[in-house]
Amino acid sequence: MHQGLMEVDGLRLSFGGLAALDGVTFAVAPGRITALIGPNGAGKTTLFNAVSGLVRPHAGSVRLEGEEILGLKPEQITARGMVRSFQIARGFPKLSVFEHLMLYGQDQPGENWTAALLGTAAARRREQALAEQALAVARRLKLSHVIDNQVTALSGGQKKLLEIGRTLMAEPRLMLLDEPAAGVNPTLAEEIGDLLRAIVAEGRTILLVEHDMALIERISDHVVVMAAGRTLAEGSFAQVRDNAAVQDAYLGGAR
Repeated sequence: MHQGLMEVDGLRLSFGGLAALDGVTFAVAPGRITALIGPNGAGKTTLFNAVSGLVRPHAGSVRLEGEEILGLKPEQITARGMVRSFQIARGFPKLSVFEHLMLYGQDQPGENWTAALLGTAAARRREQALAEQALAVARRLKLSHVIDNQVTALSGGQKKLLEIGRTLMAEPRLMLLDEPAAGVNPTLAEEIGDLLRAIVAEGRTILLVEHDMALIERISDHVVVMAAGRTLAEGSFAQVRDNAAVQDAYLGGAR
């Protein structure tokens, strides 16, 4: 397997005797968008849960910049520079968009009880910097006009944008995005695609799960296809689209 920012090697995980991950192996190259596709039940979300520390595989390895992260807690993995989103945009109902972004800011001083208690000048400066970052992220995602709204008042598309904003606030090297354009209108899906390309152009790396094949074709640099918990094929979009095994498992009926 070639070197990558993240290397997944031989991941295996079973639930009730059924293999959810059956030796999944692939690498995510830095500075690129890698798309993870496959039919429902292929194991894509389970893979995200495994590499982000939400579940523990029975076997295999996950290396981030060459260091093993399998077995670390989600917050430890986040601290090492990998942040994930979820299919269903998560929010704290009573928090505003601004407060939600602030909550996920890197090294949020509000989490440090000593700094909060003493109200140090350094903590106040960091809080101000996070506030400015949150405002900038909201502007970038066109959420400024709803920045004081509670998360529950947002549209589905706005929640998708907020979830991307949450990952940006953590300033990750690797973003794992689970269906960032699911359920949004075609115009917003195109805007999200442009946003993701811009994020990668700034030096970040993205691994995403997405069912919108037009979006995948337009923005992905590399595509990994999963089926039945296994890595079925990988390559450019054109290469996997023309792969007979992929057509049988997934793409053939849709194109």
